[in-house]
Formats: sequence, structure tokens, C-alpha cells
Amino acid sequence: MTAPSVPPQRIGIIGAGAIGGHFAARLAQAGHMVSLLARNATLRAIQEHGLRYTSDDGAQSAIAVQAYASTAEMGPQDLVIIALKAHMLPELAADLRALIQPHTVVLPVGNGLPWWYFLVPDQPLSGLRLRSVDPLGAIERALPLDNVLGGSVMASCSSPAPGVVIHSSGGRVVLGEPRGGGSIRASHWASVLTAAHLPTANSTNIRLDLWLKLLGNVCANPLSLITGASTDRLLDDPSVRQVFEHMMQECIQLGTRLGLTIDIDARQRMEQTRRLGAIKTSMLQDLEAGRSVELDAILGAPLECAADLGYAVPQMQMIFALARMRARQAGLYPA
Repeated sequence: MTAPSVPPQRIGIIGAGAIGGHFAARLAQAGHMVSLLARNATLRAIQEHGLRYTSDDGAQSAIAVQAYASTAEMGPQDLVIIALKAHMLPELAADLRALIQPHTVVLPVGNGLPWWYFLVPDQPLSGLRLRSVDPLGAIERALPLDNVLGGSVMASCSSPAPGVVIHSSGGRVVLGEPRGGGSIRASHWASVLTAAHLPTANSTNIRLDLWLKLLGNVCANPLSLITGASTDRLLDDPSVRQVFEHMMQECIQLGTRLGLTIDIDARQRMEQTRRLGAIKTSMLQDLEAGRSVELDAILGAPLECAADLGYAVPQMQMIFALARMRARQAGLYPA
């Protein structure tokens, strides 16, 4: 075990799937006091066998982490990492209050647009509540914006069985203040994560970083859901690649209308994705495992933005309709 460069921190991780398990494993190995919220078979597996983790260098280990069925058992934390699928958070949000004190930092690292994205003042669409992400405002009420740092992670991870996590590649984390600029707390937590072998950049414009990640997810995830194909196959097919490019161009233009300066074109971004090889998106993994898909946060939320702006995004709308039907047919999206 590597001694942390700062005193051990109390870190609660919400969601014991692939990404949550990846964070839990690295932070526990670094000596932090990690509490993991888990349920059912995953809870039992971690309590009985530890978190079974395979890192990208092939090293395998069973890591002792404290797994709990409720946030009340976990108690107050210094950092709360939310690694749930976006559509699961509204139901659980009120329970997270048990983890939060005035100093606690809440770091969501999921896909798509987070509930807080337009709660930042003095930005285009400021005050827009993303009903596709937080339908009844439960997250906003439970998690004060002042406690939140924006975050994302670029890692290829999977959870082939309860309590088992495989980290295949990547792992870069970005975090930053929702309002932009720097802060002592953002620098602190970037240092803590980096010291735990979770290389983290402290962003002064996290809203832009989240949109740049969205550019890939908004295309690859729903297209993989519809076709059952990995990202390399999507991009190597000329016809599908054209759909991919049109969707990404729409998303880039939508971002510029939100005041974001996006210095990359669709083809450059697509080449970045293609170089990663045969990536099975999180949405395709969920489809194959029979888990509900986070289509609303990834594609529904930007469509909500486009509607509020009165900006037409026909390719994104068409793919959303097809992906929603595919998910409903599989019983993974509400009717």
C-alpha cells in the first residue's frame, strides 16, 4: 500500500459499478478511508471477497473496502464521488444528505450533462432545469451547488460480475468549479486523486470539458445501442460514420450557441475516438447486461437545450427516437 501524500481522507463512493469500483480501488490502495454504497449481489460480493480489481497493467488484487447498503451507515464524508448512472440519482439524492457536511465536496463523474450545468449564473440558459436529468428537482434540493465540483473521467472500465472491476485503458479525470476559475478545494482534490494514481487535471472551465466529452458520448453511445457495434466498427462503416459526423457537428454548433469555445472539428474528434480501438460503450454494456440505459442525460439533455434555444438538431433527434425505441423494446427504458 502506498502512503497518501495527504492525511487519509473520508471518501464515499456512490455506485459500485465499473467507474465507482475503479475510483474505490485506487483510493483505497492509496490509504484513504473509502466507503462504497452497494446493493444486493454487489454488496454481498464485496463484503465477502473484497473488491476484485484488475488494473490496466494486468495486476489483480482483492481490495478491502467498506461496503454499505445505506448512506446512513456510511456517515459524513470529506469527498463524495457520484458514479451512478444519471437516471438513478434522483431517487437516491435525498439519502446523500447523510454524507454531506458544510466542508464536504460532491464530485459527480457520470456521463452526459449533470443537473447543475445551467444552474451557474451569468451563462446562456442560466436557470434552465434539465428535466431530462432531474425531473422533479430532487437532486438540486438535496445537493447544494456550493458543495459541488464538476467532474468527468475518461476511462474504459467494465464490471463483468458483482464486485469485479476491470480497468482496461485510460483514466484521466478532470474536475473544476461549476462557475469556472480556480479554487483551493479543486486544487486539493486534484492532488489527492492524482496521488492515488487517478491522474487529475484541475480545469478552469469544467463546463467546456464536460461538453467536449459529450461530443463523443452523444454519438457513440446511442449508435452502439441501436447497432450493437463497438466504436471502431461504427467509425469504419462509411454510412454510419457519416451519421456520427452529422450528429457531432450538430452538438458542436449547439455548444457554440451556449457560449462555449470549441476548438476541434467533428473529424478530429472522431479520429481521437477511432484511435482508442474497439471500445464497447457504457450504453452497449448496459444493453448486453440488461441494465437500464442513461439515454436522457447523454442525448435527451442536449436535446432539451436545443429546444430551449430554438435550434434544430434533426440528426440528434432522429437517433434519440431510434435509440429510445431500441431501449424500450429491450425493457431498459420507461414507456
